[in-house]
Amino acid sequence: MVTLKQLAKELNVSISTVSKALNNSEEIGEETVKRVKELAALYNYKPNKVALSLKQNKTQTIGVIIPDILNHFLAKVLFAIERESTNNGYNIITCISNESLEKEISSLQLLANGSVDGFILAVAQETQIKNETSHFVKAINQGLPIVMFDRVANDVLCDKVIVDDYEATYNATKSLINENRKHVAFFSSIDDLSVGKLREKGYLKAIAEESNMKPYILRVSRFDDIQKKINEFLKENKDIDGVISADSSSGVIAINVALNIGLKVPKDISVIGYSSNAMSNHCIPKLTTIRQHAKDIGACAAQLLIKRLTNKSQSEQDFSTRIIKTSLINGGSTLS
Repeated sequence: MVTLKQLAKELNVSISTVSKALNNSEEIGEETVKRVKELAALYNYKPNKVALSLKQNKTQTIGVIIPDILNHFLAKVLFAIERESTNNGYNIITCISNESLEKEISSLQLLANGSVDGFILAVAQETQIKNETSHFVKAINQGLPIVMFDRVANDVLCDKVIVDDYEATYNATKSLINENRKHVAFFSSIDDLSVGKLREKGYLKAIAEESNMKPYILRVSRFDDIQKKINEFLKENKDIDGVISADSSSGVIAINVALNIGLKVPKDISVIGYSSNAMSNHCIPKLTTIRQHAKDIGACAAQLLIKRLTNKSQSEQDFSTRIIKTSLINGGSTLS
């Protein structure tokens, strides 16, 4: 493999001149830059990234840790992180925690050993349940900034990107009440996650403001037969005429179950869920969704981290929490 030294010798210039020319330095004339790049292309010269990262103390690489690669929302966030990072000259290395605290810790430790400049991550389910955050603090203390998105650890000082979960669910519940729905239920398989708790609080606030309404809450685990649980719940509570789903699947399941037990959607029952466009298509009528704008979340998270990596003068006082506004998209499972 040809080296900078060999290129410099053949061109009869210094190694520094070759390096600056390859990096488009204004100190080097256009003709020299052209000669250097042409010879580098001829020999298919590639910079030694390991040596470069040691010299600059930078890898130009971002570590991304997500809980579930099969989750469509997280996959779209990852897509946007990769695109924004690439546009700014960064590569990404992605690890999947599979909702495991142990896997999340091992991923952080693996990448913190000189492989990345910082992290973008959504906290694993087990991590939130156990409220364990010391591994995040350790990475930050090593000089590796973290940006958390969606699921965040509130007591960790770092930049965060979230959506308006509380407000969005409150407004969605109010929209069903404005349809004259009198018995609105809340379905959730993520009640042990920060986002699930916020969504339930938003629902409860909207219901509490109505003197003639009471809450109907169905909490299920990801290991339950969700279809069976929803079927039983709707049969036990025949007066339910509206459903807010806190997760990506129970809204679609609620529509299909309602149709199977003879209810008409949205004439007899309206359903709103947190879901992607792809998921909402899995039922007829199409699910009305609270759209989280995953690509905006991913792009914002990458921008925050890159800004912190390129501006070392930022302090803890500069940490910010960006809130991405959701949109209520009518798919046909509501009256309005």
